[in-house]
Amino acid sequence: MSTDYDLVTIGAGHNGLIASAYVAQAGYRVAVFEERGMVGGAVSTKELFPGYQIDLGGSAHILIRQTPIVDELELEQYGLTYIELDPMFVAPFPDGDVIYFYRDLDRTVDHLERLFPGEGEAYRKFVTDWIGFARTMRDIFLTSPSPLELGKHLIRGASSPLPWQEELRHILRPYQEVLGSYFEEEKLRTAIAWMAAQSGPPPTDPLTGPFALWHPLYHEGGVARPQGGSGELTQALRRHIEAHGGDIYTDAPVEKILVNHERAEGIRVNGTSYTSRTVCSATHAKETFDHLLPAQHRPDEADGLRIGNGFGAMMRLALDEPVSYSAASNNQKARTGLQLLCRDMTQLRAAYGDHLAGRPAQDPPLIAMTFSAADDTLAPPGGEVLWLWGQYFPYELASGDTWPDIAEGVADTLLTQFERYAPGTRESIVGQLFQHPEWLEDHLGLYRGNVMHLEMSIDQMFSARPLFGSSNYQGPVDDLFLTGASTHPGGGIMGASGRNAARVVLDSVA
Repeated sequence: MSTDYDLVTIGAGHNGLIASAYVAQAGYRVAVFEERGMVGGAVSTKELFPGYQIDLGGSAHILIRQTPIVDELELEQYGLTYIELDPMFVAPFPDGDVIYFYRDLDRTVDHLERLFPGEGEAYRKFVTDWIGFARTMRDIFLTSPSPLELGKHLIRGASSPLPWQEELRHILRPYQEVLGSYFEEEKLRTAIAWMAAQSGPPPTDPLTGPFALWHPLYHEGGVARPQGGSGELTQALRRHIEAHGGDIYTDAPVEKILVNHERAEGIRVNGTSYTSRTVCSATHAKETFDHLLPAQHRPDEADGLRIGNGFGAMMRLALDEPVSYSAASNNQKARTGLQLLCRDMTQLRAAYGDHLAGRPAQDPPLIAMTFSAADDTLAPPGGEVLWLWGQYFPYELASGDTWPDIAEGVADTLLTQFERYAPGTRESIVGQLFQHPEWLEDHLGLYRGNVMHLEMSIDQMFSARPLFGSSNYQGPVDDLFLTGASTHPGGGIMGASGRNAARVVLDSVA
């Protein structure tokens, strides 16, 4: 039977675009349908204030650096230029100490030794102990999470030089305890833990050790930024798909996945049907199961999806002068990488406690990003873009308030917190956007404000993401495939889900 396309993809987030790009590059007819007016989803950039390019979602390109996607799709030919950020991370503290994490391990060790004698060599041991395990985890993320594939990688993959009993104990422990076994210095433990917390779980949860044990890979892949904004990645993917004969439709909300005889055979958009040999849903699993699939095909297990109660909140600020940190003698260097603003583990644990109580963090740790320090296309001459990500912030508030009721006060809390590190920043603000959990749901389709789609806990990872039986990027009916943060390996700007899903789709259409 003749069809319009070999693949139609629902949603133009980066995973949907990556999956479509691989299929288009293989010579198949591809179309992507996006309900918003631009591609990118949570990896997009827009000039919200005159002269300022503002990211609307993910900003730090770290995970994708652990994949071959950019090279395999030759995205540099389609306008993608990465700027290396070094130092990768900067952690200033109220007492004037500043920790720098450079891509070069030796340079980082030397810096830590000067700052905290003995901790530099402890850091080297931490990295060398766990780099093999981290590489195996990366390889697992780059393949379908079937029990067979997981088993092969765990058996054949590199591991740590530790006795297997000690290695397993670290993997099963909370990551605060893993870090406590390596480092005496609280500030160093805190900086690494705050990066580990970006996936969601707090430092006290068991089975979270791997979130910190991933850290050694930062020294291999580094941290980078697309010149012109995070959305330049998805714009390059759009150009790639179109150059390979694919179609991109924006302002095109998908109403329904068309299912006939237990197989997906297309979609309906604005009353028009598009037929295809395969369908790939790159939207939230809840959207796919609860709204796009005909009700009779909805898996019963979808009732158990744990989306959680929010996660974080983001302030997007346009400034008319650069940020100046009190603790940093070289503010250019301090502004280049991600700035980790967390005083100690107590602050991080307390913020999560506030979240459990259903209230916004009263003393939130922050990650500040001033990428205009490395990319002068983001702001006018003399200006700065400043983005403040804070955790933890519940979507559903115990007080009964809605986010519009409290947004102004919480935004002020984030600014006040930042000014403890960089006084006077408030006076430089010329534009401001506060992306609270309700905003994230309303504008980016992130249900309940969870940027990871589903909780990143062990019961919803690997073969259990999003559901047992739908973890191999295959939906509940034939020829329906899934990708995006709801699938393995989860959220973040990595693209592994899109690349993995493309392999499964290509096997189907070949």
